[in-house]
Amino acid sequence: MVSSVLIIAISVVLLAYWLRYSCVMLLRGVQERSALFTVADQRFSAFSVMQRLKTEADLAPLERALERDYRVVTYIIEHATDLELASIENKLLVLDYQLMRFWSHLTRTIAPQQSRRALSEMASVLRVLVGQMGEPNRLQMEG
Repeated sequence: MVSSVLIIAISVVLLAYWLRYSCVMLLRGVQERSALFTVADQRFSAFSVMQRLKTEADLAPLERALERDYRVVTYIIEHATDLELASIENKLLVLDYQLMRFWSHLTRTIAPQQSRRALSEMASVLRVLVGQMGEPNRLQMEG
């Protein structure tokens, strides 16, 4: 009985580690091979949130802005099947966003710097997803 619980606990820890490592590698890979981070899409606030995280003390408005972007991006991913945005990598990034949202809520009062880092990663995930939609021959929206 004890050995089964220990095996399950170790497996969960290893799964969490693998998920975090995979998401960090995905974010770094996209940032390194793409110039999408040099152009800010004004329709989404994830780009401005990254800058405002450095100076603003109140994180609640920044989180609300990211949540709005998240709802729009996930709606597009789920409903725009011809854009081919529903890859396993994007699903991992969406899962990472959700985990970071939970971590941000958990650490908001106890460790505000950890919450700020979680919001930064949430914004990075959204920047990647928005950048993929903005690639040529993907999503053409009138601004």
